[in-house]
Amino acid sequence: MFSRPSLPTTTVRDVADDAYLLDVREDDEWQAGHAPGAVHVPMMLIPHRIDDIPEDRDVVVVCRVGGRSAQVVAFLQQNGRDRVINLEGGMQSWAAAGKPMVSEDGGAPRVV
Repeated sequence: MFSRPSLPTTTVRDVADDAYLLDVREDDEWQAGHAPGAVHVPMMLIPHRIDDIPEDRDVVVVCRVGGRSAQVVAFLQQNGRDRVINLEGGMQSWAAAGKPMVSEDGGAPRVV
């Protein structure tokens, strides 16, 4: 009766190497570790930076475990973006799958 419409999701395994990854985590999370080539726009800045998000290709949205990114996907869909996809399990799944990561803080890349 009160179910939400399902959001498009993908698994780490199915993310293309050249995918547009939109990382919506906070600055400290990004600094600790992120996917190489990902674009960082913290969740709270998405409404102000929506025009920076491509409309002509798929955008895979990622956070730590998938909750915030799901909210961003829903927001973007409500604002006419139909090529947005939530990364199931977020960066925790990314790291667990052994996908490449880089850090900005000088330490070994990690998910915090």
